[in-house]
Amino acid sequence: MSSKEWPNWLPLRQDLRELSPYGAPQVPAAATLNTNENPYAPSAELAKAIADRTYQVALNLNRYPDRDAQTLRKGLANFINGLSNTSFGADQIWAANGSNEIIQSLFMAFGDRPALGFTPSYSMHPLIAKVIGVNWQDGGRRADFSLDLVKALNEIATVKPALTFITTPNNPTGTTVTLDEISLLAQAAAQINGLLIVDEAYAEFSDLPSAVTLINEYPNLVVIRTMSKAFAFAGARLGYLIANQELVSAMFLVRLPYHLSSLTQAAAEVALEFQGELLGNVSTLIDSRKSVISELEKLGIQAVPSQSNFILFTGFSHDPAQLWRQLLDRGVLIRDVGLLGHLRMTIGNEAENQKFIAALQEILNGESQ
Repeated sequence: MSSKEWPNWLPLRQDLRELSPYGAPQVPAAATLNTNENPYAPSAELAKAIADRTYQVALNLNRYPDRDAQTLRKGLANFINGLSNTSFGADQIWAANGSNEIIQSLFMAFGDRPALGFTPSYSMHPLIAKVIGVNWQDGGRRADFSLDLVKALNEIATVKPALTFITTPNNPTGTTVTLDEISLLAQAAAQINGLLIVDEAYAEFSDLPSAVTLINEYPNLVVIRTMSKAFAFAGARLGYLIANQELVSAMFLVRLPYHLSSLTQAAAEVALEFQGELLGNVSTLIDSRKSVISELEKLGIQAVPSQSNFILFTGFSHDPAQLWRQLLDRGVLIRDVGLLGHLRMTIGNEAENQKFIAALQEILNGESQ
């Protein structure tokens, strides 16, 4: 709905009238490769375990859930500790309904000064900032989508943001930021009494160490993670952050009462018990990513180096919107992320990946004839 369509009687905030709701097109396709979902569904055994646990929870749905999600937060801490050889406790974890609620709560708690990010990056960062009423400043990136560290450090010193966002692996580009760079950014943020927020939604697909290993050194560092991607748990809506205890305590000031349902907590607890099964598909997706990049290169298409479960690609002569439509006409749904001359595809299962490559090859061959 555009601003001209809002009725006069509706007292919608003026700064929201020009916005469009976030979301990828939801249209039927044989290969749905547009929302960075994990293509491998939970096993029947896991689904039954979730059903059994939620059945027990359902017997007490007349009662509010554990307001502090203590069991779940302890499980998430153990998961992170196992991945990164850290020693976090439950009091250094905060869980919410997807990483977007985490981001929103950070703006609510610490958004009395501007926020800074480096786009193209996750488009919800500036959108949530605007909805909350936080001044968003865009630092930008180099033409190859890498982070210009010197420029970024200067912008932190100049803008003096309360929150500085780094996304690694970055969405929609798949590029990464190193721990050395994150350390320098955290130091710069500390000098202006700001927080550095490292969004690691796709970290399990990367071979770089997690920024959680720096939290003890930099108390102003916050790492956001999600169960939607590597855990194949997008439908459950569970995100979490790792930070020092004081920051986690501040999150409880802005949360809604009982914001995380008993059913969500139970399902996520079971998923953590099955983490070996769920994360076992990550290596498969990494191998598939490498294979798809190789196939794209054979077609003369350039892929931006990715450490995630998606690929941003360019090198085609079509208008991106036209190519997107031609792929959809062949049953393949990918994402037009609004970057000039680029499109993004999510790594799917083997059949979906092959269908994408075959459809793209057919379009490009038709173009050359």
